[in-house]
Amino acid sequence: MYFYCREERAVIWGCIKKSKARAQERGDMEQTLWGHLPLLVRSNSKESVEYILQALWRTRKTGLDAADRHVIRDILQLQNDSDLDPLLVCLRTLIRRCVYENISKDEIQKLFPSEVLPELQRLLTLLLQKFQKEWREEVLKDQVVLPRLKAMTWDMGNHESTEVADPVAVINLKLQNDAKSQPGESDVKFRLAKDTLDTMLRSMYCIRDQLSNMDETSNVHSPQETNTV
Repeated sequence: MYFYCREERAVIWGCIKKSKARAQERGDMEQTLWGHLPLLVRSNSKESVEYILQALWRTRKTGLDAADRHVIRDILQLQNDSDLDPLLVCLRTLIRRCVYENISKDEIQKLFPSEVLPELQRLLTLLLQKFQKEWREEVLKDQVVLPRLKAMTWDMGNHESTEVADPVAVINLKLQNDAKSQPGESDVKFRLAKDTLDTMLRSMYCIRDQLSNMDETSNVHSPQETNTV
């Protein structure tokens, strides 16, 4: 999942407004962002650029805090955030494409347009290749895998009890967890009275209808998508 941080939203919105004002083509925004990569030449070492990339990955969900921003501005000898933000957006875009898209290790260098300095292409390619596998593994760990229903049985409860007058159904669910971290089966047991069951059934019917509508919509659009390939 992609997350747009504060600096990204501000820069993207600024580019959109400029695009509308100048009637620019769709690719101009990305081309403008590439032009900020030479700021990395101001860093003192490969390790400094590596720090910036790692900081951006670490803060991919929250955005950089004030301390990180201060450190990166010092590394690049920049005075304010307006010079820094476009570079951060460009680097985050590179990171996302390397991690989330189907790009192999050997194809990373092809992401750069020809106008990017060759030495920057080589440096960023080496660093992105270095972290691509590790970052992809972290993404997999972050993904929430919900268990699926494997089996369901039920029985009538209270049929021998004299303490509870209202009959209830006892539901037994067997769930299968396919997550790599904690695979296995689990059992869930609960009871339902008639009024609760009625409410649950109405909800299930609504879910069934929505799933059916989604299937019908998918079937309608499928031929059109096939014809446009």
